[in-house]
Order: sequence, then structure tokens, then C-alpha cells
Amino acid sequence: MTSVLVLGGYGAVGAHVVKRLRADGADALAAGRDPARADRVVDLTDPRSLGSGLDGVSAVVNCSGSEEPAVAAAVAGNGIPFVDITATSGYAKQLERVDGPVLLGVGIAPGLSSLLAAEAARAGGTVDVLIGLGAGEAHGPAATAWTYGLLGKRFDDPDGSRVRNYTRPTRFDLPAEAGYPRFPALRTDFADQHRLTADLGVPVRTYLRLDSRLATLGLAALTWAPRIAALIPAGGMPGGDGWVIAARGGDGRSWWATGRVQSRATAEVAAQAVRRMLQSPITAPTWLHQAASLDELRPALEAAGIALGTG
Repeated sequence: MTSVLVLGGYGAVGAHVVKRLRADGADALAAGRDPARADRVVDLTDPRSLGSGLDGVSAVVNCSGSEEPAVAAAVAGNGIPFVDITATSGYAKQLERVDGPVLLGVGIAPGLSSLLAAEAARAGGTVDVLIGLGAGEAHGPAATAWTYGLLGKRFDDPDGSRVRNYTRPTRFDLPAEAGYPRFPALRTDFADQHRLTADLGVPVRTYLRLDSRLATLGLAALTWAPRIAALIPAGGMPGGDGWVIAARGGDGRSWWATGRVQSRATAEVAAQAVRRMLQSPITAPTWLHQAASLDELRPALEAAGIALGTG
């Protein structure tokens, strides 16, 4: 039986990944520091702990929120595929330099968003990618830290300019299935937009909005005063758990996906990515859109309750 070690395997996303892999017949092992919840006790700050945790493992999925390239290098250096769900641009660039099998951008954004963008790019011209997330979902601490960590920071646009996160509002036509009210999305630095721009040969720009207008406007305001974010009380924001991704090509046509519970959808994409990677091994850092297509993953995604369409 194939053994897959899931770092952060009892967290918001990791628990779903473990469950999904086990449903596929894999021996999924939840890894973490808590012996009461972990199948294998692994402390990512202790190289010896990580080394022993890899015994008999065919692949590792990082859902821990830890963005330490040395961990990826230690795993991939042993010839074990390392799958990462991160959306952070700087960390993704570090993973691209790791020597060994690393699969990047595995989730709904990056991940499913990249597959949709690849379809939209066939029309030529700029591809604009919207990621809509449910503000009311109980996201893990890593996802929350990522969202607030972008406040006030800038990134490179395909035209060479510098863009501040959560600015430049842009409207998208979203599928009725998403149930999202109509209001603008904000430019946001998802890691795959840079790789996609290079790979697809067209400018790719990513945007974020939440299903709550108030929560989205809050990000737009906080990006000009990021220190205030530390004063926001812990807990969920007003909103639901529905998510939507839409990639709009140069001809105005959009490719979209929508569903409920972002963490569960991320786990579905991750599980399918692990399956494909074990069937068709990689030897160097690879992005999901370089290893698979939307049509190849479509049957499994739709079976998991993810709606896909064009319009």
C-alpha cells in the first residue's frame, strides 16, 4: 500500500487531505508535533524528527503552513516527491530552486486556478483570474496569516509596474451557481500568476474577493494601514463557505469552478495531484498546470461536488 505523509495532517486542510487519500486506498499518515493527534510525530524544526518520519513514505504533502525550503529539500533530496499547497510567491520561487521532485501550486488557488487560466489563455490576450473565497469559512491560521501578511506589500505586474495588494478593483461576471453578489475584486499576489505569465506567454493577473462586500472592503482599507490588522479579534468574518474561481481570457470568455468549503476542495485537488504524480513521476520542481490539465482532473473534481463551466 502507498504511504503518504501529510505534514499538518490534523489541521484545517490536512485533515481533509488525509481523509481523501485514505478514501483512495492510500495509507495516509497525519504528521505533526502532537502525539495525541499525529500518526507520526514530526517536528519540522528538528531535522532528525523529519528524517525518521520519512521511513517507508512514497510522497509528502505539506499542509502545515510551514514555508521552509530546507524541509522540501530534505524530502526531495531523498527522492521522495514533495507536494506543497502554498500560495506565497517568495516561497514558491525558493521551491523552484530545490533539487528533486517538488510539485507546486496544489490546491484551488494556486492549482485549480492555474488549470482554468491555461484554458482561458488559448484565446490569447490578457488572462484575469478571480479567486472568490467564503469569508465565513473557518480557515486555518496559515491561511489567515497569508491573507493579512499581504497587507501593504507590493508585487511585480506583467507590465513591469509595482502593484499594492488589495487595490485596483475590477469586476468579473460570475456564474449564478456561485451565489456571489456582484462587486469588484482586488489585485492580489497569488504565486501562480508569475509562473503562468512566463509559461503561457500572455499576461496573467490574479484578483481576490470574499463573498462579503464588507470583508472585501476591509482588506482594501487595511492595505493602507496594515498595522491595524493586529487589532482585529480572532474569529470568522461575516459570510459563507462558498468559493468560486473564474479565469477570463482575451476574448471575454471565462472558465470557472465553484463549490463549498475551500479546505475540502484544496484537499481534493491535492489528492488527485498525488495520484497523478505517483503514476507519472517528476524529477524536478513542477507546477500543477505543467503536470496535468483541467480535462484530466475534471471527472474526479465533478464527482467531489465541484461544478465546472464556461461562459
